[in-house]
Amino acid sequence: MAADRLNGLSMHRNWNRMEAVTGSLPVTGAEIVNYLHGRSRWLRAREWLRGRRYLPARFMDRARPLVVVAYPVRDARAAFQVALAVEQDWLTAPQPGREAYDEILFKAPGLIVLQLRRKNPCGCLGHRHPYVNEQPFAEPHEIFRGTGVGELDIAYTRVASWQPLPLSDIALDTKFLEGTRLEDFRAKQFRLKMLSILLHETHHMVEAEAPETAIRERSIAFYHDALAAYVENAVDTMSLTIDRSFSRME
Repeated sequence: MAADRLNGLSMHRNWNRMEAVTGSLPVTGAEIVNYLHGRSRWLRAREWLRGRRYLPARFMDRARPLVVVAYPVRDARAAFQVALAVEQDWLTAPQPGREAYDEILFKAPGLIVLQLRRKNPCGCLGHRHPYVNEQPFAEPHEIFRGTGVGELDIAYTRVASWQPLPLSDIALDTKFLEGTRLEDFRAKQFRLKMLSILLHETHHMVEAEAPETAIRERSIAFYHDALAAYVENAVDTMSLTIDRSFSRME
């Protein structure tokens, strides 16, 4: 409960900070959904036939940015994993890692469109885009209330096979030999990789001249610390479960 109150206080301060700078409240996920549904029937039908879908997600401890995942309908599962990473995995990451991105997220465009792809022709994990290409967000609209819009892409099948820290990842992986624990670990690992790339490309948006090495070091550190914290908590939980099981047997 205390953590919930602290998160609520942090969120309230972020909203006040946002209003002080922009003079308006941030765009919400519900508003984006209403905007998308309120467009002409012809536009919505064309989008539907193309299989294009949109899923808003926000960082739960701050008012901005709002992330809108743009994805092909066949990739809905991956899109929901990205939304889960933004809304839940971010909040459970160690505080120092989140604080390292505080100013970056505050300075980022208030609306970030994440184009979810299976692969990029160049083989890259992701890119920030100089212009917004996703049609519903490419032009200003009153619903955005002057909020800046940025766009990036992430190639999620490439991310799934990517090993940011091979030796460290293998060491953590071996703590879960088989079964649902291993499946949970790998699902968490995938989401944290996606989240770290989102943060990485957002950092590029905010500080275009920053060295790639510095940006990469920060995003990799976030990934490593978040995954290590998850493993530590999961192992402690397993140990407690085993201890209780032996107590019952005695």
